[in-house]
Amino acid sequence: MTVKVKICGIRDEVGLDAACAAGADWVGFVFFSRSPRHVTALQAAPLVRRLPPGGPRAIGLFVRPTDDEIRHVLDTIALDGVQIYDTPARAAAIRARFGVPAWLAAGIATRADLPQSCTVDGLVIESRPPAGAQRPGGNAQVFDWSLTEGWQAPAPWMLAGGLRPDNVCEAVARSGARAVDVSSGVETAPGIKSPALIREFVRAARSP
Repeated sequence: MTVKVKICGIRDEVGLDAACAAGADWVGFVFFSRSPRHVTALQAAPLVRRLPPGGPRAIGLFVRPTDDEIRHVLDTIALDGVQIYDTPARAAAIRARFGVPAWLAAGIATRADLPQSCTVDGLVIESRPPAGAQRPGGNAQVFDWSLTEGWQAPAPWMLAGGLRPDNVCEAVARSGARAVDVSSGVETAPGIKSPALIREFVRAARSP
């Protein structure tokens, strides 16, 4: 089975076109103002329209969003799904209210942190944010990938956090992940995607 790839934090045509050319399955747009990869709905709209037929699906990333924030984005952009940083109950409520596929982000530090149930469409498994972190998510930090080995996941899931072209092959092999999510690992500076790194990442993720 081919490993699926999400390139997150897309902010411009260069990154978007590189993700499409490399054969990414998803591209992510970050609607969280404290992120260096933040875009507004108006900034993301022409990028989503630029996606080719049959190309990557557009995913919106939201951190503890209000209904109004999500509604504003969805009224502007035809997203294929949302990635939610909030409680499981809130993610399920967003899915029900807006009728859009939803993935819940889950930060882990031990095997006991792995979700045993899921009321949305999928999970994003990454390292738990360090103490004092200003942003949720993996914060470019890896966790012990063997923690997910043999895990009976309650829903489809993707591995995130600290992935790069030089470690994603090992991460897939050790974790058993069939989908991976990368952002800073394919950048030359915060928010600046590298077409070369995107190509290398996708190739490495899908290598034997």
